[in-house]
Amino acid sequence: MIKIFKLLFCICCISNAALCVQGGGEKTYTGSKDKLHIYLLIGQSNMAGRAKVTPDIVDELKGAMLLNDKGKWEPAKNPLNRYSTIRKGMKMQKLGLGYGFALEMLKQYPGVSVGLVVNAKGGSNIDEWKEAGKFFNDAVKRTKQAIAAGGELKGICWHQGESNAIDPDYLEKATALIEAFRKVFDDDKLSFVVGETCKTKSERPVNKYLNEIPQKVENTVCVKSDGLKAFDGNTHFDTQSQLELGKRYATEMLKIQNKQRVEQENSPDNK
Repeated sequence: MIKIFKLLFCICCISNAALCVQGGGEKTYTGSKDKLHIYLLIGQSNMAGRAKVTPDIVDELKGAMLLNDKGKWEPAKNPLNRYSTIRKGMKMQKLGLGYGFALEMLKQYPGVSVGLVVNAKGGSNIDEWKEAGKFFNDAVKRTKQAIAAGGELKGICWHQGESNAIDPDYLEKATALIEAFRKVFDDDKLSFVVGETCKTKSERPVNKYLNEIPQKVENTVCVKSDGLKAFDGNTHFDTQSQLELGKRYATEMLKIQNKQRVEQENSPDNK
């Protein structure tokens, strides 16, 4: 029993060795690049988070880190949108889908840390996210800070559409946005996951356009919002729905990554 305890203790020490704690709770990542997976989380209010943070999810999420306003890593803790350069008042920042997303990714990738760059703004229109605009530039700048702090960008999660519920050009705009992010990060296969807005009796046309994105752009997936509920009737997902939505985002992100892994293994260069 004592030998087993010592072995487990050593494993814990090794797994935590890559994260060196600095003053103020910040951490410098010193491990291998492929062991810190970075994800950029952007969009409007459901990404920023409006659901209640319950006692069971108020503590730090072990294994996950959040990029702070100094471009450094710190333990991830709700609200995750606290350091967004474009957010609304701090009191409005609550639970978004990022927590459930990180929780599921950590379960599926044992031994890997998850680094979150969250830069969302409630009520934002997709036109505000155009290439070279402030929202786009800020997201890129913070993501590059995260990469410099250690880690590798693995994907982008986008949840937006309520402000463009009936925009007939949404598909074209979203496609251009994905291409812009891939271009700036020099990765034409960068995983990109989008998600439906809350289902209502009068269905939003934007959900149709969101579902068409994977048909137009490779390595993208649209997450369904079936069965999820909004605490205010038709817009903002409640706590349990946000946790489930985040899990669905992770599931779809993993599908893209697994597909890419198989393609790489079967490529002529690896034979």
